[in-house]
Amino acid sequence: MAKAGKKDEFYTQLTDIEKELKNYKKHFKDKIVLCNCDDPKVSNFFKYFAYNFEKLQLKKLITTCYKSSYPDLFSQHNTEDAVYLEYFGNDSDGGMPDLDNIAVKKLSGNGDFRSPECIRLLEEADIVVTNPPFSLFREYVQQLVEYNKKFLIVGNQNAITYKEIFQLIKENRIWAGVDNGGTKWFQVPDDYEIKTESRIKELDGAKYFSMGSVYWFTNMEHKKRRDELILVKNYVAEQYPSYHNFDAIEVGKVSDIPLDYAGAMGVPITFLDKYNPDQFEIIGLGISNSGLDFGVRPYDPEHREYRKNVQKRGAVNGDLYMLENGEVKVPYARIVIRKRL
Repeated sequence: MAKAGKKDEFYTQLTDIEKELKNYKKHFKDKIVLCNCDDPKVSNFFKYFAYNFEKLQLKKLITTCYKSSYPDLFSQHNTEDAVYLEYFGNDSDGGMPDLDNIAVKKLSGNGDFRSPECIRLLEEADIVVTNPPFSLFREYVQQLVEYNKKFLIVGNQNAITYKEIFQLIKENRIWAGVDNGGTKWFQVPDDYEIKTESRIKELDGAKYFSMGSVYWFTNMEHKKRRDELILVKNYVAEQYPSYHNFDAIEVGKVSDIPLDYAGAMGVPITFLDKYNPDQFEIIGLGISNSGLDFGVRPYDPEHREYRKNVQKRGAVNGDLYMLENGEVKVPYARIVIRKRL
């Protein structure tokens, strides 16, 4: 089994789940939902769907849990076995189901979402909803796409810049959910190491870690996806520098997208949260593996030093750049877009 390179134990708060899931109710009628990175004893995804089983008119809920010997993957590590459970909403009181009254079944393997038995559960499901391991995000999404599943999952904003993920975004096969960006608090194990004190809080004896720039990713339609972005600025050449190595202008803020410019524009990756495919076309991504010929490649010795500086600042490879008084100026990663006429 390929273990994650770092701990991925971030447990999503119920309030965040409720805020997002309320936008997709129409998708769940008569559907089988799979939460395949969730220990049902602590998972708020399980709690949400169990509480709302009848309201959503679900057919079945399936959750899987990793065994305790794999600490880099999701579980509370309080079970020696990888298990799964199936819930049919058959509790007579309509409240939260008693786990002691639900048949919990052992998995023969470790509960890895890539294992044959977990794939069989995936094949049975209609919709997958969970918070997958961020370090395995590419592989996790690839599996969902391969098996043609509807999904709503949590991921880091930087996943937008992953070559595999961005290609799906460009093809309109995956897009942003509703409640994106900003700081979200995730429950973590007590021994989880957090170096920044301001990113830690304790509530009711539990430890929480704040993570900014967290997105919901989905391939299910929601109303926000068709909202038109209101543009108020006019194009003034002096206010929008052009890239030296690609025919597009630099737009530093999504709110600064000009309403009267028909050419290509490089915008921050946060644009994805406002992206309406009826209003804009995504051309590419301002990094070397985007498929666009930006003229500069990572092995070009002339630009080696500025690439190092850009990557230290958090940009991704820095293929789009401008010249300012003869000096190379590289923005953070940019989505290259064009208005639809």
